[in-house]
Amino acid sequence: MSPIKLETEDHSRDAAFNKAMHKDSSSARGGMSAMLKKDKAAQKAAVDEYFKHWDDKSAKDETKEDRDARVAEYATLTRHYYNLVTDLYEYGWGQSFHFCRFAYGEKFHQAIARHEHYLAAKIGIKDGDKVLDVGCGVGGPAREIAKFTGAHVTGLNNNDYQIERATKYAAQEGLSHQLAFVKGDFMQMSFPAESFDCVYAIEATVHAPSLEGVYSQIYRVLKPGGVFGVYEWLMTDNYDNSNEHHREIRLGIEQGDGISNMVKISEGIAAIKAAGFELELHEDLAKRPDRTPWYYPLAGDFSMMGSIWDFPTIARMTWWGRGMTNKFVGALEMLGIAPGGTQKTATSMALAADCLVAGAKEDLFTPMYLMVARKPLNK
Repeated sequence: MSPIKLETEDHSRDAAFNKAMHKDSSSARGGMSAMLKKDKAAQKAAVDEYFKHWDDKSAKDETKEDRDARVAEYATLTRHYYNLVTDLYEYGWGQSFHFCRFAYGEKFHQAIARHEHYLAAKIGIKDGDKVLDVGCGVGGPAREIAKFTGAHVTGLNNNDYQIERATKYAAQEGLSHQLAFVKGDFMQMSFPAESFDCVYAIEATVHAPSLEGVYSQIYRVLKPGGVFGVYEWLMTDNYDNSNEHHREIRLGIEQGDGISNMVKISEGIAAIKAAGFELELHEDLAKRPDRTPWYYPLAGDFSMMGSIWDFPTIARMTWWGRGMTNKFVGALEMLGIAPGGTQKTATSMALAADCLVAGAKEDLFTPMYLMVARKPLNK
């Protein structure tokens, strides 16, 4: 692995920015109500810092230097991405920021929870285990897995606002004794070696500048014999970086999802082995012959809806639903109610949704490449 220069952590700086931008919005119900409480000047700073990596940088003209610049600021890029999108995710998707498979007739949030349960079962998480969630978001999966397994889950996150919301939700559900949320960069974890029985990551380590780098950190904090399971975002090995159309799809996903450098399946498998793990299982779950594809909510296809109660979620993700949300937040910006940059962020997320669907249909991308690996007992 070629060395990756890590960003210097500054938790005091991040905490000060979090307080300036989000103020007391972490205590709001979430979604739109939290979004409207932001400080406009701080939001603009986050928008400018994030989109400097994407504005006027098309797939046609993308250079290695463009990608290297994003990789060099991987932690800042990811932190500001989630400063901008967390409330929009909660509004449009829920508190578990990931995709899932769908069984016939299955409700959206039931399918989301089953996807989390499946990973926990494949890893073998059991009652009393000390578990690390790498890139925990607002804690939706951590809460579900803690309830499902009886384990104690520590969530690692480099975004202060998400940690505040995750802590709030854990307290609301009476799970504070079973959950902890820690600030940190997963490329340079502060946990002592061999701290955890199991580790999982759900669509989070894609934000790493190097998969081998983050997998090596996970290997270090995992006890010998412990198991790591991940749902990884990867381009398939059909992806051809010399193909401009393929690059458009990858770049649209990266821009709309805060990713500095997405790689192919073969590279992901090589990375987990290079970190020292014994790979016990790997499979692209998106290739399972499910009647309903994982991307159906993004496509806004009501014919695949598992329950009438899913209508609001699917409606918000249709072409017209996303368009209405975009125009609505644009109007709020013009009236000075919503902070500037909210519409730009929503537009970027909509582009990503289209590219995610295209990537899936053209077999160029998967959000659920499952890898389950063990740290050898003798190391």
